[in-house]
Amino acid sequence: MSHVAKEKTKLLNRLRRLRGQIEAIERAVDSDEECARILQQATSCRGALDGFIAEVIEDHIREHMVDPSSDAADPRRQAAEELVDIVHAYLT
Repeated sequence: MSHVAKEKTKLLNRLRRLRGQIEAIERAVDSDEECARILQQATSCRGALDGFIAEVIEDHIREHMVDPSSDAADPRRQAAEELVDIVHAYLT
């Protein structure tokens, strides 16, 4: 998974923030916080995970579906960029 290695620091930072969010949810449940507060934290966590997934998919598309040295006018490259935009619109 070379595409992950290139973005490793960025992805690890996202995962560490996600871990912190999950730990915050755990503390909220343990301390009997209001359901609305717990749901708000869970929704934030889901958004962070969706962002992580979008980054990995984007890296995969750009590294494995398109020749990185291809011209910007290449139809395959344009289609890949459209797909990246769709993934981001759906997940983020």
